[in-house]
Amino acid sequence: MLLHLSTWQEIEAYLQRSKTVVVPIGSNEQHGPTGLLGTDWLCPEIIAHEAQKDSDLLIAPTFNIGMAQHHLGFPGTISLRPTTFIAAIGDWCRSLAGHGFEKIYFLNGHGGNVATIEAAFSELYAEASFARAERGFACKLKNWWELKGVNALAQRQFPVGHGSHATPSEIAVTQWAYPDAIKTADYSPQIAPTGPIREALDFRARYPDGRMGSDPALATPEKGGELVTLAAQGLVDDVAAFAAEPFPARG
Repeated sequence: MLLHLSTWQEIEAYLQRSKTVVVPIGSNEQHGPTGLLGTDWLCPEIIAHEAQKDSDLLIAPTFNIGMAQHHLGFPGTISLRPTTFIAAIGDWCRSLAGHGFEKIYFLNGHGGNVATIEAAFSELYAEASFARAERGFACKLKNWWELKGVNALAQRQFPVGHGSHATPSEIAVTQWAYPDAIKTADYSPQIAPTGPIREALDFRARYPDGRMGSDPALATPEKGGELVTLAAQGLVDDVAAFAAEPFPARG
């Protein structure tokens, strides 16, 4: 069930049977010569939308702008400051919790988001802790590649040249969902260099075409489909376990 394609009455009815919602979250940033700028938000969205087809998951609109300051040397990248990102996540959670959602599950597609999302959760919990009150809802963060079996499958599919940015696994996922948007390019070197991540000018100088340790030419739509199928089932199972967690402070 997709929240943005539902009416308020349908969401009100959904809350009678479930108080859990999934928020795909990512980033709009460069992904090398063949990776789509939306890769990091498209991947969790693709997986979440696939998962809800055969389950009773509710999927919120995708939070598609994140922590991408180090990619601002490449046109098309859009980034938030950490303080802005934390504030926005907080308002999303407060909005959803105000309607009665008690479990808010963030399916993430960008490693650079992790620290700031966790900081946003800490801010939300701190509000309750200093007020000596129960928060009333819980948040969970999961990277899509950490869903059960997904990283192992990606390593089998791409034992060499997977890398850490503009990876063949994430590009394969978008190729499966958007075959008309598949790009090709000649890479030199075939496998990109790797190293630290700092500010935008440093990143562009270290990684001129935007890749980090990867060979995206290895990606295929077929491999992407395998990843999506496995990740979608992993998401259904992980959300179910989260939804079943009790609130012991309620007694």
